[in-house]
Amino acid sequence: MSTDTILVERDGFVATVVLNRPEKLNALTKPMWQRLGQVMRELSGDDTLRCIVLRGAGGKAFAPGNDIAEFETERSNFAQGKAYGAILHDALGAIADCRHPTVALIEGICVGGGLEIAALCDLRICGQGSRFGVPINKLGLVMAHAEMAALVQLAGRAGALELLLEGRILDAREALERRLVHRVVADADVATEAYATASRIAAGAPLVARWHKQFLRDIEAGAPLTEAQRDEGFRCYDSEDFRIGYRAFLAKQAPEFVGR
Repeated sequence: MSTDTILVERDGFVATVVLNRPEKLNALTKPMWQRLGQVMRELSGDDTLRCIVLRGAGGKAFAPGNDIAEFETERSNFAQGKAYGAILHDALGAIADCRHPTVALIEGICVGGGLEIAALCDLRICGQGSRFGVPINKLGLVMAHAEMAALVQLAGRAGALELLLEGRILDAREALERRLVHRVVADADVATEAYATASRIAAGAPLVARWHKQFLRDIEAGAPLTEAQRDEGFRCYDSEDFRIGYRAFLAKQAPEFVGR
């Protein structure tokens, strides 16, 4: 299986995952979904990382969704659709479950499966020319339960239904109003702002970032917290990073965390 359509780049504590089919605006294929899931799980297990940026290659699109050319051979009936969905959902699950903070660097088109990927990132930064939507009703397709959850979490039930029922494409201003993105900047500044965000995240205590993501998952699960889960909220006091952090604060110095 070719892996060059999903690239991984590393700069210090920050990794970048690139959807790399610029000639197709980074339209996603089944091998790409499979590799994306593998890559995200590998990066999630790397304790030397502190942030992951996801982006599309070429500067014109994050991703327009799935490659329609695959439908005839890979998604032409129930059995194929279910098998394809298992791979797609595994990749989305790997993004959702990632221990490290994730930032979506969104240039240009971000619709369908592209929006599903971005919606699962912790932060989303786009350009003024970016476009968002889920026009799958025009293909006779549904967004399955596992794919819809993140959209509902961002836009709410009413907003998600509006996107799905109308199939309308939103501009960056509307996307910000609907809480689909956190920040809109000039198109030329998207990468600069996204990596500045990643750098700020990476400068913080990595254990704290991972704990906060886990605590949010615990809260969202809706079940009463166990004593072990409540105790986890105080484990930070035994960490080396806590000692580094408060001593640096008292000394009016920038902390250099070690992730322990």
